[in-house]
Amino acid sequence: MKLIILDRDGVINEDSDEYVKTVGEWKPIAGSLQAIARLNRGGYRVVVATNQSGIARGMFDLETLSAMHKKMHNLANSSGAHIDAVFFCPHGPEDKCNCRKPKPGLFLEIKSRMGFDLQDVPCVGDSLRDLQAGASQGCKPFLVKTGKGEQTAKAKKDELPPGTMVFDNLLAVAEYLVPDDPFKHS
Repeated sequence: MKLIILDRDGVINEDSDEYVKTVGEWKPIAGSLQAIARLNRGGYRVVVATNQSGIARGMFDLETLSAMHKKMHNLANSSGAHIDAVFFCPHGPEDKCNCRKPKPGLFLEIKSRMGFDLQDVPCVGDSLRDLQAGASQGCKPFLVKTGKGEQTAKAKKDELPPGTMVFDNLLAVAEYLVPDDPFKHS
């Protein structure tokens, strides 16, 4: 089995400058759940690593976050996809924790709990901090242009970790990583 680590907001679901605060605001990006299904069929275990500072900011609580993730899992399952685990940081920037990306804490927890060496594990994000967190642990960085990715690709291009590959969206990443999908229905 292989592992891939995905950011959530802007990669799997639509992002918002006002934060995704409710279950109703959690909406998948077109093709993202099909991308996860393709990755699964290609032998990938899919985990999510996401900063959720809206909790620290008092915008939503753990129960609401859990309900959002339940919706994500249910929609993924109905698309033939499976997300193995969600790792999240509930802290704000002022908390100085080790789990808020670009710090490596979420990735260290994934390594420990999933039992994977993260060297060359694909890490998909739409922001510089997503890619920096993964690259710090040897992950291969993939930037998607959804969410804040287009802006990141332009404004931060000189700061991207070495070897960063840029794709339009998660489906394009999945097609690159799993070029021959024998189970794809025409």
